[in-house]
Amino acid sequence: MENTIYSMLPPLLAILMVVLTRRVLLSLGTGIFAAALLLAEFNIGKTVAILGDAVKAIFIADGELNTSSLYIILFLLLLGMITAFISISGGSRAFGDWAMKRVKTRTGAQLVGAILGMIIFIDDYFNALAVGQITRPITDRQRVSRAKLAYVIDSTSAPVCVISPISSWGAYIIALIGTILAAHGVKEYTAFSAFLQMAPMNFYAIAALAMVFIIALRNIEIGPMKMHEERAINEGIVVASDKPVPGELKDDLPTSNRGTVGDLLWPIAVLVIATVGAMLWTGYTAVEGKATIFKVFENTDVTKSLVIGGGLGLAVSLIMFARQSLVLKGVSRNAFGKGILEGIKAMLPAIYILLFAWVIVDLIGRLETGKYLAGLVESSNMSISFLPFLLFIVAGIMAFSTGTSWGSFGILLPIAGDIAAAADISILLPALAAVLAGAVFGDHCSPISDTTILSSTGAGAHHMDHVMTQLPYALISAAIAAVGFLMIGFTGSTLIALAAVVILLIAFAFIFGSKPQEQEVFKENLAE
Repeated sequence: MENTIYSMLPPLLAILMVVLTRRVLLSLGTGIFAAALLLAEFNIGKTVAILGDAVKAIFIADGELNTSSLYIILFLLLLGMITAFISISGGSRAFGDWAMKRVKTRTGAQLVGAILGMIIFIDDYFNALAVGQITRPITDRQRVSRAKLAYVIDSTSAPVCVISPISSWGAYIIALIGTILAAHGVKEYTAFSAFLQMAPMNFYAIAALAMVFIIALRNIEIGPMKMHEERAINEGIVVASDKPVPGELKDDLPTSNRGTVGDLLWPIAVLVIATVGAMLWTGYTAVEGKATIFKVFENTDVTKSLVIGGGLGLAVSLIMFARQSLVLKGVSRNAFGKGILEGIKAMLPAIYILLFAWVIVDLIGRLETGKYLAGLVESSNMSISFLPFLLFIVAGIMAFSTGTSWGSFGILLPIAGDIAAAADISILLPALAAVLAGAVFGDHCSPISDTTILSSTGAGAHHMDHVMTQLPYALISAAIAAVGFLMIGFTGSTLIALAAVVILLIAFAFIFGSKPQEQEVFKENLAE
């Protein structure tokens, strides 16, 4: 069943079920069982063994602890506890009051999240969780739905990381490009300069980033997002309470009435600074020979750095809690145990989804779903002018089906390089850029993507609400990007293709946009 059309069944089954039932764990579980059944050729005994092996692989790889997965789980737990103690210390409430006086519109609240998402470009995991923690009090006060916040986070994190050379993504991609250029004897440009030239060709990343600002400034609500936003504005309900929300704390946590903005900012600032510092340190110590900033980011241990930053952030949040409970007497010191417990409990729904997603991604990898899709590209006899467009579509399908953009990079970038080198080397960079763009697009749409899951967690939104509300915007951005890849394939001009993308974005903004009367509506709702 490996590397055949049947390998598409498990991811498609999981995705179809999750859309129809909205029950993420049940749907992922069904896809997992279907994948194991295909791998075992319908032998129940082998199916159970394969399932056990896939679960084991989360925690143990090559006979050693799988520290990458364990570090991510640990970081989520640390983040949950940090959030709990920030709330107990009164930091969240104080920050919300402070922000309410300065960010006075719903548009402003969304722009804060978008700008922070572009500034924190070091890593998509870190971006998704950190921006959510900082922005959530502001968007909640301005009645911006959590689904909208999750969209803002998800649509700024990966698109920025994929075009920034100084990021974990950039370092990984530059390393891959280097091997492709060496394999085909390309010496006109280095891997780094190739990456920089490809950035303006990544039309999906550009369209997705622009779309976030257009949506906020022009008040464009499409599909399910409109319902979430109207409910938030009219009823003040930013997230439905009928099911568990990843990263959401219980309302009955004690809160100090003497909290300050510093009770929130200091733990988050230490979290950010310590994580970035740890990434630089782990990368520097892993470099052999002369260390450059790009080699440092290529070798950095992101998940270990997250744990270091999370541990120090938690230490500072505990210091702030001790100050509130022992010095200012704003909250009882007995709240310590509750903060630990509730912080852990808040992150469990996200961890459960993440564990299931990791298992299905592992099994899909064994079924060689990605290789099957890549083979379709290699065997295609399409005109070379269609190659960037075709690679964009295939990379999107691959990332959507497998839940991993990085896996799609690893499989499709070398294949794109082979095809371009054999047909017309001048199409090499557009072909590689199309793979990067398509993989981010597919990752945005996939309910089994870990970055999609973490964006939901960072925003405190229901996972499937985020998937379904982001989908229309991602599809529109992809359609605009597809035009760009067709243009660059037929004209060979980055400038003409980029101009076409910009024109389509402007047209979308003026055709679908409106000047919102949000301030008046919001004030009326507050007065009721």
